Order: sequence, then structure tokens, then C-alpha cells
Amino acid sequence: MLHILHIENIAVIEQAEIEFDRGFNVLTGETGAGKSIVIDAISAILGERTSRDLIRTGAAKAFVSAIFTGIPELDWFSENQIPYDPESLTVQREICADGRNLCRVNTRPVTVSSLRSLGVSLVNIHGQNDSQQLFDETVHLSYLDLFAADGALLDDYQAVFRKVSDLDREISRLSMDESEKLRLVETLRYQINEIERAQLQPDEEDVLSERRKVLQNAEKLTDAIENAVCALYGDESSDGASALIAQAAHALSRVGRFSEDMQTLSQRITDLMYQVQDAAEELQTQKNALTYSADELETIEQRLDTIYKLKRKYGQSVPEILTFLDRARAQLDDVEFAGERLEQMQKKRTALEKDLLSAGMLLRSARSEAAMRLQTAVEQELSQLDMPKIRFECEFSEQPPAENGLDSVRFLMSANVGESLRPMAKVASGGELARIMLAMKNVLADQDAIGTMIFDEVDAGVSGRAAEKVACKLWSVSKGRQVLCVTHLPQIAAMADTQFTVEKRVENGRTYTSVLRLDPEGRRREIARLTGGSVLTETILAGADELLRAAKHDKDSFC
Repeated sequence: MLHILHIENIAVIEQAEIEFDRGFNVLTGETGAGKSIVIDAISAILGERTSRDLIRTGAAKAFVSAIFTGIPELDWFSENQIPYDPESLTVQREICADGRNLCRVNTRPVTVSSLRSLGVSLVNIHGQNDSQQLFDETVHLSYLDLFAADGALLDDYQAVFRKVSDLDREISRLSMDESEKLRLVETLRYQINEIERAQLQPDEEDVLSERRKVLQNAEKLTDAIENAVCALYGDESSDGASALIAQAAHALSRVGRFSEDMQTLSQRITDLMYQVQDAAEELQTQKNALTYSADELETIEQRLDTIYKLKRKYGQSVPEILTFLDRARAQLDDVEFAGERLEQMQKKRTALEKDLLSAGMLLRSARSEAAMRLQTAVEQELSQLDMPKIRFECEFSEQPPAENGLDSVRFLMSANVGESLRPMAKVASGGELARIMLAMKNVLADQDAIGTMIFDEVDAGVSGRAAEKVACKLWSVSKGRQVLCVTHLPQIAAMADTQFTVEKRVENGRTYTSVLRLDPEGRRREIARLTGGSVLTETILAGADELLRAAKHDKDSFC
């Protein structure tokens, strides 16, 4: 659950620290006081998109930190190499004015996208816009599958569907008319023959380039070697390095019997003389092997030109050209034997199609059974939310095999006795839609492992007895998890286990918002304000007392 939320410089909140409890937590306050800012701060810590406009005027950055407790060891921790602490989870996000976002989980830096993937496992935020999803019939099937809570049949179906899709793509690739086939065969054969004629070797371009460099500079190399040999061996006019070193070694050897050091140095210099002589002989060998041939250079230039032309067509290097050749040969084989391969694939597809339809029918049967249970469960929930006459139904329509099955599903409802079932968008009012979504959330709660649910003004369009039912339902949802609710309704506030008020004030020309945890007297006065306004008469306070007593009675009797 979300235990502590710390906020700095988020909009009109300069600093606030909120300690939430288990059960049903409610935030109330005047319109515009900043209740939604608390939700924005929680969204930020969950990795949702934020704007630098969220930073308080005059501040360089905003900061949000949250401590969660009771979080299971999710795969996310090992996947992101973040240490898991069974006692608590600390999440921090810093939003800078230059657009940078610094995120940390248990003090380790993470990306915003990584934080978002963690956030979906920590908190489920339901706002007014989420209710509009019920109008989107494309998501109805996902609700049904979530309620069915058996993904094995869908996984089996989708595995076969992917095989069929892969076969269809391969069949489409091999299917072509004869004129197209002829053109492709001619092109492939030309490309294959052109590369094969060149008889390329993987490393020959490097070898040829190196040899060309030698031939192009043969005279310079010869002159350099001759000069080096002369310096080492000497000529008619001077001794070379080898002779001079030999003289040095001989001079020291004559005094070696007087000094062991001189004897050692003499031996070292003798070894050096041998090395110089070896180097001179190797240079002489290199010179003798260095032959210059204009014909050889021309042959190399022609070969490199051939490779260059092939590289322009088939790849950036000789290995890439050879890889292209292998692909062209394989493609030519595919095309020339396309008829046989297509026949084999069609047979395989026919068998897979039977498997697909079989898996689809099993999935349809399971979904139909789940739909009946979902209809009953939702209608029971709606009855408890003061909508006893509502009829709710899952309508199935056959569709060609698709990734999600053989059927499309949409939710239909009838809000009044005697009215036919119709799509939700044409029937549900705002208040009804909020209650339907709340009923759906409660029905799906057992399949949802997320420990914290947030309802942001789910009471839109609800009042009177319906508000009491919604309050009771929200509290019952909180029995199995932590629920946070932003509300304007006194009936919902009265059901809270813990209540906070969001207050706004102006000091020295700046707006400040505070989040205060209410004691029993504070709750009494806040609920009275929600009921009757800012002027709290004894009658209004008495009404607040009655609401709190009724809420306690409902809790004791579990609504």
C-alpha cells in the first residue's frame, strides 16, 4: 500500500507529507483547493507523463517521494537489477525546469519508462475519464477476459493464430503470377551469375589493397631498404653499425679479465651486434623479394575495380556480397519450387486452421460461461448501488479469426424496466456510468493484485441515496486493499476510515495548499461543510453527526 507521500513544489503545494492508512482514505476540500494536485503527484511517482508546468512558480524543480509497504517481490526488480526490500519500497522523482526527470527506486536510478512499468503494479488510478472506457466497445472483451481469469485458453488460441499468420505471410510471399515469377527468376539468376563469375574470397580485398600499396611504392621501399642495409653493414667509404658495435665489444673483452662488469657489458654488446646483423640480413631478403611488376599492378587494379562495382550493387564489403549471394540462391530455390512449397503450406495451413477453430470454440465456450457470471455479478453490484432495475448483458458477435479470438464482445444495458438492451453510450448517464465502472472494478477486484486503488471524483453525477450506496461500495472494496478517494460528497466522506482535507490559503501574495489529517472533530466540521457550506449551524453539525453515526452503523453491518 501507499504509506507516505512527500510533495515539494508541485503547483500550489510548496511542501506536504501525507501518511495514508490501510482501508478507506478520503480527500475532501473546496473546489480548486488542490485535491487533484495530490493525484497528479501520485501519478508522477508512478511514471506517468508530467509537464514542467507542474513545477511551482519560482522553483527550479519539483520533487515527489513515496514509500510503499507490503509490496510483493515483482519480476520488475530482477529485470531492472533493483534490490528488493520486503519491508518497504521507496520511489522518488525529481522534475526539473529544463525538462529532465531524475527517478530512483530504492535509491537506484531508473528511467521514466521503467518507473512506469513498475507503477502499474503498485497503484490503479480511476478517474472520471476512465468511465468513458465503458463507451469504447473495443476494450469490453479485455474486461471479460480479466474477469474469466483463465488466460491459458487465450494463450493456446493465440499460439495457433501466430502460426497461421506466419504461414499466411509466407504463402503471400511465394504467391505470384507467372510473369512476375519469370522476371524475378531472371533477375536472381543474373545477380547470382555475376557474383559467381567474380569468384570472390572473403578477405581478398584487404590482401589486394595491401599488395597494391606495396607495388605503388616499390621504388621508395627499395631505396629505404638499401639505405638501412648500408647503415648497418657499411660501404666502401664507412663502417656500418655492425662493425662499430663489434669494435666496442672487442675493446671491452680485452679488459674483461680485470672487471666482471666489463665482461658482462662486452657480452651484451656482442649480442646487440648479432641482432643488428640479423636485421640487416632480413632487410636484404626483403629487398631481394621486392619485385615490381606493372602488369601485376594493373591486374590488381582491375580486380579491385570488379569488387568495387559488385559492392555498389550487393553490399558494403566482400562478406556482405557473399551473404547476398546465399540469400539470392535461397530465394531462387524458393521461387523455382514455389508450387510444391505452396502446396505443402496450404496443407499445413488447412490442418492449423482446424486447430485454430477448435481452440477458438473452446475460448468462446469459456467466455460465454464467464459472461453469464459477469452479468450476474455486475447486476448484483449495481443493485447494491441503488440501480436494481438495471439489466446488463455481454453480447457476442462472430468475427473472422483474429488475434483475440473468433468473437467480438460488447456490453449492453437497459437502465429502465421495459426498455430494450442498448449500447452503453446510448443509455448510461454520467452518474450511472460512474456506478457501473465502480461495480465493474469491484467485480474484477479479485483478479487485480494491485494493493492500492485511487478513485478521483468517482461520485460525479451521483447524489442522495445513490451516494450512500456508492460510499458503502467504496468502503467494501477497501476491505481487501487500500482505497484512496477524492470526493465532494459528505456521504462518501462519512464512510472514510481516514480523512484528509486539502486547504488553500494566500500569504504575502502567494498561494499555498496544505493537506491535513482530520481528527474526529475536524471530520465532523468538514462533513458539515460538505453538507451545508461554510456557515456551520448547529443543525448542519447535527446532520454531520447523523451521517457519521449512519456510516458507523453501515460499517458494523458491513453495508
